[in-house]
Amino acid sequence: MTDLSKKPYNLSATQINFVKQKVASMSTEAKIGQLFFVIGEDEENTDLAAFVKKYQPGGIMYRPDDAKKLQHEIATSQKASDIPLLIAANLEAGGNGLVNGGTWLGRPLQIAATDDTKNAYNLGDVSGYEAKQVGGNMSFAPIVDLDQNFRNPIMNVRTYGSNKERVIRMSDAQIAGLNANHVIPVAKHFPGDGVDERDQHLLSSINSLSADEWMQSYGEIYHHLINNGLPSIMIAHIMQPAWERRLEPGIEDKDLRPASTSKLLINGLLRKVLNFNGLTITDATPMIGYNAIMKRSEALPATINAGIDMILFNKDIDEDYQFITAAVTDGTIPMTRIDEAVTRIIATKVAQGVMNTTGELCEPASSNFDLKLAEHEKLAAKIAKESITLVKDRDQLLPLTPKKYPRVRLVVLGDTDDGGFKEGGKVTTKFKEKLEEKGFQVTVFDRKHLDFQEVFEGGVQFEKDRFDLAFYVANVETASNQTTTRLDWIHLMAADAPWFMKDIPTVFVSTCNPYHLFDIPMVSTYINAYTGNEVTIDALLKKMMGQEEFLGKNPVDPFCGRFDTRL
Repeated sequence: MTDLSKKPYNLSATQINFVKQKVASMSTEAKIGQLFFVIGEDEENTDLAAFVKKYQPGGIMYRPDDAKKLQHEIATSQKASDIPLLIAANLEAGGNGLVNGGTWLGRPLQIAATDDTKNAYNLGDVSGYEAKQVGGNMSFAPIVDLDQNFRNPIMNVRTYGSNKERVIRMSDAQIAGLNANHVIPVAKHFPGDGVDERDQHLLSSINSLSADEWMQSYGEIYHHLINNGLPSIMIAHIMQPAWERRLEPGIEDKDLRPASTSKLLINGLLRKVLNFNGLTITDATPMIGYNAIMKRSEALPATINAGIDMILFNKDIDEDYQFITAAVTDGTIPMTRIDEAVTRIIATKVAQGVMNTTGELCEPASSNFDLKLAEHEKLAAKIAKESITLVKDRDQLLPLTPKKYPRVRLVVLGDTDDGGFKEGGKVTTKFKEKLEEKGFQVTVFDRKHLDFQEVFEGGVQFEKDRFDLAFYVANVETASNQTTTRLDWIHLMAADAPWFMKDIPTVFVSTCNPYHLFDIPMVSTYINAYTGNEVTIDALLKKMMGQEEFLGKNPVDPFCGRFDTRL
């Protein structure tokens, strides 16, 4: 059984006795309920108190919503629950991960580009503080993956880059900021995203490193965090075949499993090799990467038997509960395994200050709260100032001034709602208005209404008669359920592509994916801004106009290992 006197719990004898008595007193139904980390329901559509009492979940994960609405919903759910709930959100880039209008401080890769751990601490501190104001107590962050494949469509700016030492330093600082607000850090995505060029939302992706390579990279990161007392890890629908083969020589390819259903990777690699004693939670189980491996009725019990303690999200909630209940009833999942999982859940809640030894919620959210948005916006502006990275300016087009380039053609790529959950929204209007405020005449390229003459007949002079500078902005966000974050030109003649870049000054800015030089290698001037929040756009334009210097350092290789991107 789990030793609760050791890391990451470090419980006293009194606390350990409480946890044991609490688990022993619970009904089987209540124990099964604790295994589930459900999606936050909307009080306008669901009787929250009745929902919580019926399913008795161990945790609830929320998507961003109105602060006051969230505060009320979370308080209602906590009041209805016999055992205080874990309340989580994807606090990856700021308090906006939970609260609409919360601070979008900056994506992790932007933090990494500052190379300053104080900014990573502020990321944890700001997101933790704002989440706590409405009742949040758990962060599905930090992301401790390594960005090793520039083609990966789901990671890049969500990581601290490709250097393991920087990932460790930044993650440590972010965790310290979360801890300062009594918000539980959950490192993700074990066994490590960023190697495959595919997305676990759509299939079981693969961390294809050798066992030794894995230990020298992802393994070092997790070993460090575990030694430092990391309380929880999110388990991904990602395979690590080399370690499964090392732990079970001769295992057939058809029997390899993503970590979310792999006893070898959880009870073997994570528990025994890395000595992780804490709470494990799957990534969202509606993902295809989870459901494509085996029948869901088999996958859910396999997850618990693998040594994972909590199941994130459901398809049909009643069906999922029945799958687990049936597996417990027929002995597929031993009660000893259920008790072990529930022990870790309750012990984590006690150790992390969610509940006390009388079973009560320790820190209920106040109905009066202050998100400190103005104060936090200043921290975001500091990050923006220190992070924006000038990758190349071959023809020395910078600085930009209205006198030098009075007429600007603004082309924005990727400003779309298509795709999975996205963070940044649209930037076209912001760039147009801010450029005009600085004295430029701006014409936005209209992708929906193409100029026939321009597309099929116009030459260099045709373009020169219309604008002096082509200003490209790629706001191509990483998002779930998409297969690429590449530049996708208009398929008719690539009508929005800068074929004229050798004749007309052309600058290219990315507000997300740092690897767009792969698709536009010959552009003269390329800048990575990492995040499309307003303070970053403001800082970017100041730097492009020569009013501030570029301070950012490349946390990844923006040249993608290619010679042509450097030309």
